[in-house]
Amino acid sequence: MEPVQVAFWVVALLVVLAVGFDFMNGFHDAANSIATVVSTGVLKPQQAVLFAAFFNVVAYFVFELKVAATVGKGIVIPGVVDHHVVFGALIGAIFWNVVTWWYGIPSSSSHALIGGIVGSAIAKAGVGALIASGVLKTVLFIFVSPLLGFLLGSLLVVVAHLFRRASPLRVDNWFRRAQLVSAGLYSLGHGGNDAQKTIGLIWMLLIATGYSASDAPPPNWAIWVCYFAIGLGTMFGGWRIVKTMGQRITKLKPVGGFCAETGGAMTLFLATALGIPVSTTHTITGAIVGVGSVRRASAVRWGVAGNIVWAWIFTIPASALVAGVFYWIGRALFP
Repeated sequence: MEPVQVAFWVVALLVVLAVGFDFMNGFHDAANSIATVVSTGVLKPQQAVLFAAFFNVVAYFVFELKVAATVGKGIVIPGVVDHHVVFGALIGAIFWNVVTWWYGIPSSSSHALIGGIVGSAIAKAGVGALIASGVLKTVLFIFVSPLLGFLLGSLLVVVAHLFRRASPLRVDNWFRRAQLVSAGLYSLGHGGNDAQKTIGLIWMLLIATGYSASDAPPPNWAIWVCYFAIGLGTMFGGWRIVKTMGQRITKLKPVGGFCAETGGAMTLFLATALGIPVSTTHTITGAIVGVGSVRRASAVRWGVAGNIVWAWIFTIPASALVAGVFYWIGRALFP
């Protein structure tokens, strides 16, 4: 299918909306990057958001654009995508982000965007518009990423027990320093995976509307804008979610914070290298639960964790439903 030429102002408006979603992604997911380092007292909240935002942007220099390629070309058949599909996808994702932020629920901005793309594409062309391999690996990692975070966080706590003979004060001081490294790595993985999703969406839009060749890479301006937008969003921080992530699931000390962040970072690095858009929320929640469960099962507030899991389950269908509705509204607004 040939690209459909669309008025420049429509494309520009959708790019601005996409960048707004990217900012909201950073704002919504700031808690994922800073909750553990704030709850353990290693950094003050203002220091933590600046620290996390810096590494969100530095991710530009570290990761290849494999996740952007999956979102831009691997979820929906490229010929199906048009500006109406992109509009519906963005509104569906933004709607779910606002709802979950308002209620302090740590849901996934990533899966809200994927759900939005899927719902909008189905509204236009049915299930046949989807690329099964891209959708399936994204859905699979809804379960794999928290389980991997859980496993790695648990194993790192077991390894950290090697320091149990040292004085508690010495262990605490050592891991407070180490947590700066783990928090930086986690924020690097957060920026690398999440900013690329919006890059992929803008890339999809530019190809669909004829403003970029299908075989051309994403434009540099889009890459830089998306990395800076997610960094700025992190700086402003989603404070409603910090308490849930940092203290309500389980109480963390510096050693636990280090293990959770490192396990989460390893998961994000792996997923980004494989080009799989994963949820930083799912990943760090799994790692935190893993750290808490090693101490004792009762250390984890399973009721809170259960509520979070329900939010994960509803994210893709809810954002897909809203996106499908707004696909049709978009057709009326931008014929």
